[in-house]
Parts: sequence; C-alpha cells; structure tokens
Amino acid sequence: MNGNLAEFTRRALERGIDRREISRALAEAGWPPADIDAALRTFAAVEFPLPVPRPLRQVSAAEVFVYLVMFVSLATSATSLGGLFFEFIEQAFPDPLHVAYAGEADQIRANVRWHLSALIVSFPIFLFVFHNIGRAVRREPSRRQSWPRKWLTYGTLFIVVVCVVADVTTLVYYALGGELTPRFVLKILTVAVIAGGIFLFFLVEMRRDETA
Repeated sequence: MNGNLAEFTRRALERGIDRREISRALAEAGWPPADIDAALRTFAAVEFPLPVPRPLRQVSAAEVFVYLVMFVSLATSATSLGGLFFEFIEQAFPDPLHVAYAGEADQIRANVRWHLSALIVSFPIFLFVFHNIGRAVRREPSRRQSWPRKWLTYGTLFIVVVCVVADVTTLVYYALGGELTPRFVLKILTVAVIAGGIFLFFLVEMRRDETA
C-alpha cells in the first residue's frame, strides 16, 4: 500500500472524520477504490481515541502449501472429469473414419479407470482443504487478504478464461468450415461447462473477499 495514503487515512481517522467522508475525498482525488478500501481496512473500526491498526499477517510456508494443494487438486479433478466425459463421448459418437486397432478396448477401459481413479482421489482432497480454509477464514477474516489466496485465485481465473476463449474460438473455426459433428460439439460443451463452473465459483469467492 502507498505510504502517503496510509498516513493520510491515519491522520483523518485521528481527527474523527467519518470513514465514508474519507473514502469520498480519496475517490475525488483519483485514488482507486481498491486502494481506498485497503487503506481503511488497515485500521479497525473500534471505539478508541486513536486509530487502531489491524494485525499484519505473516504468510507461512504451510499456508502457501495448503493453497497449492487446493488448486492442484481442483485442476486434477477438472481435467479428470473432462477426460472421463471425453471417453464417454468417443464411445457414444465414434468417428466413422477411425480404424480400430488391437487392444483398443483395453486401452479405453484403462483410460476410464485412470480418470475415475484420479477424480475419486483428488476431488475429496479439494473439498476437504477448501472446507478447512473456509473455516480458518471465518475464524480469522484477515486470511481473505493473504497473497497466496489472491495470486492463485487470479491465476486460476486467468487459465480458465484462456481455456474458454480457446474453446469458443475452436467452435467458431469449425462452424465456419461446416465441420461441426455431435462428438465435437459435446466435447466443446464439456470444456465450457467445467471451465465456466470453476470461473463462477472463484468469481463468487473473489466478491466475498472484496466485501469482507
């Protein structure tokens, strides 16, 4: 945070100026809303003659590890679910030009078993870690502002947006060429639904963090 902004906010609070008035003055001066909110959140809204600073959290390696586990398990779950649906689509709508080879059926069963195994292992891990993180955030709301949470959330959203854009671009490309088939459309929809679900999930989480 900008040092001048923090100092101004502290002095304004010392003089008993209402937080809404401080926010309005800073907005008129051109400060971004996010910086204004961060400056005001630096000081607790408690009754005391002087502004009371909130405690600064130190990010530990354990916290980074927990968030990495959550996001990796989510990515594994998403890719496994997508791979599982792709295998089902391939079987429901086979390519008429595809020539079967010896052992193909065994390979398909192995692929399904692998995707299903990864999903069974990774998704409960994601739910468990996400639940524990949510419980920790409720106990200590300042955790919402931790940089591992923010960076990994935005990184996930970036990857999801790239996937959706690539997905739609591919759909338009084949549509313009008149090459759309049921199996292709279903695969595109699978990616769109999974990526869109993750995007909406984390978008809600980000809005909660901003309003906390």
